[in-house]
Amino acid sequence: MTLIGTGHFLSHFYMLCLPPLFLFWQEEFGASFAELGLAVALMSGTTALLQTPVGFWVDRHGARPFLVGGTLLMALSISAMAAAPGIWAIWALAVLSGVGNSVIHPADYAILAGSIDKTRMGRAFALHTFTGNLGFALAPPMIALLAGLMGWRSALLLVGLLGVPVVAAILVQSRILRDQAKPKKTGDEPSGREILLSRPILLFFGFFLLSSMAGSGIQAFVITVLGKLWGTPVAVASMVLTGYMVGATGGTLVGGWVADSTKRNLIGFVVVLTFFAMGMILALGLLPLPEFVLPVVALLGGLAMGASRSPRDVMLKDASPPGQIGKVFGFVSSGLPLGGAITPVPLGFLIDMGHPELVLPVVAGLLGLSLLCAGSAQAEARSRRASAVAAE
Repeated sequence: MTLIGTGHFLSHFYMLCLPPLFLFWQEEFGASFAELGLAVALMSGTTALLQTPVGFWVDRHGARPFLVGGTLLMALSISAMAAAPGIWAIWALAVLSGVGNSVIHPADYAILAGSIDKTRMGRAFALHTFTGNLGFALAPPMIALLAGLMGWRSALLLVGLLGVPVVAAILVQSRILRDQAKPKKTGDEPSGREILLSRPILLFFGFFLLSSMAGSGIQAFVITVLGKLWGTPVAVASMVLTGYMVGATGGTLVGGWVADSTKRNLIGFVVVLTFFAMGMILALGLLPLPEFVLPVVALLGGLAMGASRSPRDVMLKDASPPGQIGKVFGFVSSGLPLGGAITPVPLGFLIDMGHPELVLPVVAGLLGLSLLCAGSAQAEARSRRASAVAAE
């Protein structure tokens, strides 16, 4: 978990280490904000686009070589940005870093499935998610601090080179990273495309996508919405967002423990948590709460959202055919960056049209739709497993 978690931390850290440098790059390269934003879009888009094909390769050739190569490429691409002569070089290296980043989810989950005892799988997935969220949280303040102390070029060189000892540790300790078990082929297995386009996997994709869309909506606009609806000061509204993020990050650990303790009714646990999160989100948007209560409500909503993520991962792992975890997680988890890209623009239009009061109800509605996908996916997966057992 230390090896896998550290690599996942770096993956998320590198994704958010670029935005704090926008003002430095604008001054040095004379780039527009659209050109600066393109760097992040290229990295995220490349990661999302390549996760599925990389998942196929992970299942076919094993996860460890891809994990080592992807982490090294991701880290060295960030370091190379220190020598960038113009914004065009940042774009090219962002694409390369995205290529390396695309390996992380398929390889990590394939290794976790083969290396971690089933009785601790929920906690393993929880720690995996937690380390990624920690990378998101620490990247902006750390890169801003380093850039202020030593300049942006030295800062990127340093944080990029931090990935090299991580890769070395993975290589030295690679004997403990066992790959997913692969069943013997019988000749009548479904193709990879048939697996990904099967009803349960598509429903899980919808579950991940809609959950990500809801989370992205909160992160992007809760500060703006609270200010427009209730006149909440920016400082207080920022504490609301912080409370939500802290709850969502810590909640993953709670969800992992519960997932290991209550394997029989994971979907029921997810449903209860999601309804509770919907209630907290609606309370923020519909009730004029005292300012000191707002961060607490957001914290509770984030805690419920975070706690539902580890059971979600365990349900997807259980629904994945043996030996196919790389492609399944690569495909389904690509819904996370896609969901984050879809939501901000339409919700921004709602605010522009003078309807900020609709934003949080829309977010709650997205969570409700995600539950429909989750319940249907779980039921379908159980039905197929029962049919397979009966056939055997």
